[in-house]
Amino acid sequence: MIAWSDSGVMSSTILSSRRPAAASTRAEGSSRRHGRGFWVIALAFLTAMAFGTVPAPLYPLYMARDDFSTFMVTIVFASYAVGVVISLLLAGHVSDWVGRKKILIPALVLELVAAALFLGDASLPVLLVARLVSGLGIGMITATATAYLQELHAAHRPGASRQRFEVVSTAANIGGLGVGALVAGVLAQYVHAPLRTPYLVFAVLLTASIVAVAATPETVEERLVKPTYRPQRISADHGDRAGYVAAAGAGFASFAVFALFTSVAPGFVAGALHLPSRALGGAVVFAVFGGAAVAQTVTNRLPAPAKVRLGLLAQAVGVPVVLVGMHTASLTAFLVGGVVAGVGAGVLFKAAVGMVAAMATPARRGEALAGLFLIAYLGMSLPAVGIGIATRAVSTITVMNWFTGLLLVMLAGVTALFRRRPAAR
Repeated sequence: MIAWSDSGVMSSTILSSRRPAAASTRAEGSSRRHGRGFWVIALAFLTAMAFGTVPAPLYPLYMARDDFSTFMVTIVFASYAVGVVISLLLAGHVSDWVGRKKILIPALVLELVAAALFLGDASLPVLLVARLVSGLGIGMITATATAYLQELHAAHRPGASRQRFEVVSTAANIGGLGVGALVAGVLAQYVHAPLRTPYLVFAVLLTASIVAVAATPETVEERLVKPTYRPQRISADHGDRAGYVAAAGAGFASFAVFALFTSVAPGFVAGALHLPSRALGGAVVFAVFGGAAVAQTVTNRLPAPAKVRLGLLAQAVGVPVVLVGMHTASLTAFLVGGVVAGVGAGVLFKAAVGMVAAMATPARRGEALAGLFLIAYLGMSLPAVGIGIATRAVSTITVMNWFTGLLLVMLAGVTALFRRRPAAR
């Protein structure tokens, strides 16, 4: 009896000690999967955003081949931004209900469809459709991937600082835009078939991204009873109304600067500066977005108010220097001003994303981020279309004079919004 009792006690003790160990092992395995998934989604996010700027250094080639004007280039670019806005309105928030992967994978498929269109017939109507389709995919990706990264980060490192998420998500977003232009420019300059090879390379990368995302753990449990569908609403009701309005204004101003360099800058370098190198055109765009991505990393430990001040100041200095470079036909001034403006836009947008992700509840995080990206992409599309229309009547430099003045007014308005925020609290 005693032996049996001792054995029984020992057996029970062993089993009870093994259960927590097994649970701990499963938890560690799940944490590792979420950690790997974090980097998979970051790379897929970067790849998709990079594909979005592949056409930027190629616009001069399209202009020479089909006799495009600057106005038509901005319309092609604007079709992308319109696609983003439509997608954000219709689907940017749906991943909160159905899960991140069920939105992210179809969005990457749309990017792959756009690549196929570019590879097929690159006539003007196809360019417009391809850019629209690409924009539809990016609109689904931006808010979904950003929310997905935060949740994977939290699952992998519970209780850890959010800094890794903020750096990686904004670097994948903004840095990807620079990488795409640089890769496309280099391929177009040194590889055969400059209007086909860049799209072929990214078609392969997008296919690999789809496969990798499919193997990543989901972070949102699909709701059995889904809310009544409605398009994305632009709402500041996310815990800090004044803060959300300020972040949205910052996003609009930041993307207005990015629009300038993805739609007009390569054509200006090739035309007014008489430097037709596709690699140089891609490098100019990369310098702007690369500066933004590096600045986002370097300023990682700065408090949000300091990031906001730095971002506003750098944009207010950088864009006028760009204008000086255009007036004097100086590539050096144009590049320096572009990098400084890019640093400001990147830091300011990073602060905006971090603020919104922190203030929103998990159930509405995708919606809150979708609203931020929607306003930001309006900041990208409206100035681009405005620049294109204005260049039909006056010179590009005159349009830049107007753009610079309006941007400075806009930055002053964003500054006022942030100064009002503490009082609103």
